[in-house]
Amino acid sequence: MPALGLGTWQAQDEAELASALNKALELGYRHIDTAFVYQNEAIIGKVLKQWLESGKLKRDELFITTKLPMIGVRPDKVEEFMLKSLANLQLDYVDLYLIHFPIGFKSKEGEVRPVFNEKGEAQTLPTDHVAVWKKMEEQVDKGRTKTIGLSNFNIRQIDRVLKSARIKPANLQVELHVYLQQRDLVDFCHKNGVTVVAYSPLASPGYNKFLTTMGQQAKELPDILSDKTVSSIAKKHSKSPAQVVLRFLLQKGVAPIPKSVSEKRLKENIDVFDFNLDAEDMKALTGLDVGEEARVCDFKLFKIPDHPEWPLPK
Repeated sequence: MPALGLGTWQAQDEAELASALNKALELGYRHIDTAFVYQNEAIIGKVLKQWLESGKLKRDELFITTKLPMIGVRPDKVEEFMLKSLANLQLDYVDLYLIHFPIGFKSKEGEVRPVFNEKGEAQTLPTDHVAVWKKMEEQVDKGRTKTIGLSNFNIRQIDRVLKSARIKPANLQVELHVYLQQRDLVDFCHKNGVTVVAYSPLASPGYNKFLTTMGQQAKELPDILSDKTVSSIAKKHSKSPAQVVLRFLLQKGVAPIPKSVSEKRLKENIDVFDFNLDAEDMKALTGLDVGEEARVCDFKLFKIPDHPEWPLPK
């Protein structure tokens, strides 16, 4: 898995995403992250097909990740959604297939988002991680994905899967940035041979746009890129604040997947392999950890904090 990838959450405009993905591939991005629920797999699939058919890229030069949606977290739905994602992406296989969230949700036919009741609570389904994981393993057996993993799972849930698995989780994808470092979770994964991918590594400056589309109120977001410590280190290395916080994650053994459709930021985000943060820099950045208060993607919109498989601190 390439150490830095391109996130595509909230990138649904076809022309904008196709242009950004073409530019990203030209710049050297080879790790592309998507999900069924992002509703952009088909756009990504069109671009990838053009690159592969032109001979500019070979399939084994790409690392494509997608995810089993929350409405598919049940044994009888894993294969169905795996096949849908492959059809959308126009690929024979993906490199990594993740369970997107540890709770399964009810949905209406043809919709990708959960059903909410009159109280605004997402309607859930019984969730059996061991049974779902067995079906994930079958997707590897059938050659539809090279590896499988988890997203938004906590230590207890990851441990349960590890103890029951025939094919161990290869990866955990969670929100990680300098204000939310989740060191215990990262340490647990690394000790158990599970790689870690950081989504929202810049603390998702566009998150309020998503909340608005879900009918939720905007929230105050952490402004990492204006942090004085980050800015000072950036000046020291003649780099941008974004490059510094991405480099911090890389040196922590975590693979960030910043999302952008801007050519300038796409270039900036991948230009992080020509410098190193020294011990003093790393200590200063490690000291910026705020913890849960800095979590952007808190999933509170589901309004189910008492669910037995709720993965986050209440």
